Amino acid sequence: MNFILGLLAILAGIGIVLKTEAILREFGRIKFFEDHLGVEGGSRLGYQLCGVLCILLGILTMTGLIGGVIGFVLSPLTKYSK
Repeated sequence: MNFILGLLAILAGIGIVLKTEAILREFGRIKFFEDHLGVEGGSRLGYQLCGVLCILLGILTMTGLIGGVIGFVLSPLTKYSK
């Protein structure tokens, strides 16, 4: 099941990266991306970064490493709850 979910996430990420212009026309510009990622094309870069993040999360899901990565990222928050 993890393999299929990871593959779907990778395909979605590839679709986001390849169809950035269509996504930009459909959903418009995002102020946060425009303010922090550049003067022209900040939203395009933001959409592409979201696509690449989706691809990376898909690869981690496919290989079964997602649990370890999430545990490592959230470890500063969870060490006090033990």
